[in-house]
Amino acid sequence: MTWLITGGAGYIGAHVVRAMTEAGEEAVVYDDLSTGVADRVPDGVPLVQGSTLDGDLLRRTLAGHGVTGVVHLAAKKQVGESVDRPLHYYRENVEGLRVLLEAVTAAGVPSFVFSSSAAVYGTPDTDLVTEETPCVPMSPYGETKLAGEWLVRAAGRATGLSTASLRYFNVAGARSPELADTGVTNLVPMVFEKLTENAAPRVFGDDYDTPDGTCVRDYIHVLDLAEAHVAAARVLRSSPGRDLTLNIGRGEGVSVREMIDQINAATGHDLPPTVAPRRPGDPACVVASADRAAAELGWKAKYDVQDMITSAWAGWVRQHPEAARDGA
Repeated sequence: MTWLITGGAGYIGAHVVRAMTEAGEEAVVYDDLSTGVADRVPDGVPLVQGSTLDGDLLRRTLAGHGVTGVVHLAAKKQVGESVDRPLHYYRENVEGLRVLLEAVTAAGVPSFVFSSSAAVYGTPDTDLVTEETPCVPMSPYGETKLAGEWLVRAAGRATGLSTASLRYFNVAGARSPELADTGVTNLVPMVFEKLTENAAPRVFGDDYDTPDGTCVRDYIHVLDLAEAHVAAARVLRSSPGRDLTLNIGRGEGVSVREMIDQINAATGHDLPPTVAPRRPGDPACVVASADRAAAELGWKAKYDVQDMITSAWAGWVRQHPEAARDGA
């Protein structure tokens, strides 16, 4: 099959592209390069620069490359920014998806994997989140991902499109230093940035209803996440008409304070965090049950938090050589 991977020049997308091609699939990357990096696209993989709002370009790309499946990763993803710019997030994440699905179904593409998020759950009243946990998102970002799932499911039921919505938990780590996360919007690179400046990392709120007062999250290595896409793609190809919604996580919670302590230890630093006010839209605790993904996809996460930190740090040091002077 030939898979169109939207957002394939991004941090997660670049890992998905490699996992797919190594599994013997053909890939075409579609990315507007607003946050993606063209150099992340492997040699031999076509790159089409464009927006998912551009229906004409999407239709030409699907036809021109003989696309038979889509992995849709392209989206705006910053929770705080979504609170400030909800209309922008709905336009990019929901309208962009609608335009893409319109092109996909018109072209008769049979399989569609959607990048969703644990943000759809909001603040779940449970220690372990299953796919049946009520979805009450706390931010416009989370709302757009839930609306995206609805769109994907509705399109599948109406047209026979096989679909899988993968609810990512907190992604970290890297396959290799050059593919590391270059943004500073997720916890791990945010802490790295502070350590590089010899400044204390920040904790956004320490009065949550959790054991140490800081938010608890389920972290997953980007390599495990990429393999989950390969597994989902195989299931959709072999089982037409599927409608899957799956958590992609490790099932283990780590608090922000614990994560910072582990990052300090792994990088040779000793900078206790300072406490800043809570950020809008941040739930206290979100930890996945990944049992359904294991049953449906035959997939299970292999890497632990230390793997995530050490691989991400190698990428950070490559981008910021000064970070290694005082650290490990």
